[in-house]
Amino acid sequence: MTTTTPVVTFDRVTKGYGDVRAVDGLGLALHAGETVALLGPNGAGKSTTLDLLLGLKQADSGTVRVFGTSPREAIVAGRVGAMLQSGGLMDEVTVAELVALACALHPRPYRAADVLARAGITRIADRKVDKLSGGQAQRVRFALATAGDSDLIVLDEPTTGMDVTTRRAFWDTMREQADQGRTVLFATHYLEEADAIADRVVVLHRGRLLADGTAAEIKAKAGARRVSFDLDGETPATSTTGGIDESALRKLPFLTALTVTGRTVRIQSTDADATVHALYGLGLYPRNLEVAGLGLEQAFVALTAAEEARTA
Repeated sequence: MTTTTPVVTFDRVTKGYGDVRAVDGLGLALHAGETVALLGPNGAGKSTTLDLLLGLKQADSGTVRVFGTSPREAIVAGRVGAMLQSGGLMDEVTVAELVALACALHPRPYRAADVLARAGITRIADRKVDKLSGGQAQRVRFALATAGDSDLIVLDEPTTGMDVTTRRAFWDTMREQADQGRTVLFATHYLEEADAIADRVVVLHRGRLLADGTAAEIKAKAGARRVSFDLDGETPATSTTGGIDESALRKLPFLTALTVTGRTVRIQSTDADATVHALYGLGLYPRNLEVAGLGLEQAFVALTAAEEARTA
């Protein structure tokens, strides 16, 4: 769902630290109701991008606009809620006291009891903040980010330290936020979350926009498919020691990656049909043959590796 005026706009934004450009001419627009995953390898500029969005850092050039105003103005108006991985929590106060304070400071607050319940932390409301586990602390940070009726929610590695059940409940809550028209932007290293949750995926590489689209579009952009099969008995790809001779398999056309585990072969190919045809041409007879598209993680690795090779 899009609106005429983007929720967030990066217009040729650059931010550097000494000789390093953490963000390099970034252009990006986010719209109301989108759930957007921000991906990139370490050093891609994700944290700096979020800091610029939240007004924690100033761009060297270009402009960042949030709801048509500066990031600071949007935050003061209560239109942005943020959950930062590096954000500290006050010591010597209870969870309930900290959440109540966040609600009191928000221009459009929710009831503290509702915030506690939504974050799943009612049971630990009387516990001191400095006595929480990592997963519990993450849920408290989430409560602080959603203490009021914000239109944009920014999450940095939100499910770090959460167990599987808590992560599922967390994302159920975030889907509800998006369904109500809010924009959700989250940075994560859990690519399966991005694949399952986000309706848009943005990939950064060395501060630049490398890819932007749905998870399916990002997978297609990688231009490769997975082929897996078993090789049993004597084949032209059998080595003198009885194992599989990888050198024979590396002759296959359109091959981009190869791994062999016992008698099981897994490859990536930019033309799976031609690669499978060539298997039989080499006199190989694969069993349990499977051909599938890349997962988001494999596509992410392929895209960033290709970009590294291109810019090397």
